[in-house]
Amino acid sequence: MPYKKLHIEVMNRVGYILLESGSRFNKLSITTIRELKRAFTQLEEDEAAHAIVLSGYPGESFAAGADIGQMVHFYPGDALHFSELGQSLFDQIESCAKPVIAALNGITMGGGCDLSMSCDIRIASESLQIGHSGAKLGIITGFCGTHKLPQIVGKNFAREIFMTSEIYTAAEALRMGLVDRVYQHNVFWQEVTAFAERIASHPLTPLSAAKRLINTAVDIDLRSGCLLERETATHINSLQSFLPLI
Repeated sequence: MPYKKLHIEVMNRVGYILLESGSRFNKLSITTIRELKRAFTQLEEDEAAHAIVLSGYPGESFAAGADIGQMVHFYPGDALHFSELGQSLFDQIESCAKPVIAALNGITMGGGCDLSMSCDIRIASESLQIGHSGAKLGIITGFCGTHKLPQIVGKNFAREIFMTSEIYTAAEALRMGLVDRVYQHNVFWQEVTAFAERIASHPLTPLSAAKRLINTAVDIDLRSGCLLERETATHINSLQSFLPLI
């Protein structure tokens, strides 16, 4: 089935999911979220892809948030379903066996910010505008942003972001730790591609294991995490694992 809201391709071991394929303001509508779930399933099963890039390139936005035009018609049951749908997508991204890179090419607001936080690495263009405007609009995220943002930037910055509804620049997001790298707009996509291809050049098994262990570190104590790492390393770091590379 063709995608209506996405463009999908695989090049040099990297799978690319491009929202709206060049549209100005990419909205996280119900259709878009459902297509994103299908796209991540497709690329996780695609052996040609060792890493995944999610972006709104070449448009002006990564994702401008949830589709308010849909939300104004929500009854409580609709709002619950929408939150469940979004959270299931973000859980899918976090549990994906392949590294997922968010390439934040522009406006990244509300649900778009939540979407970026479900990815493993966030690379921003200097044209980034990021924030959570829910308080100003009289709404609040249902996509776990209030729990994930404090884990990434700390409670103080998270309070500021949610309570002021301010829009932050790429430099400010980097200072807070909300993004990992910032590139000038004219070289942004070139740098994203090179970064993703560098990761995708590695064997997938240790990439998947590292992602799983790092994500688990948030939820379990240090001793249990070290035991889990030891068991994983014992399984992976054997001679048999290295034979394809010799």
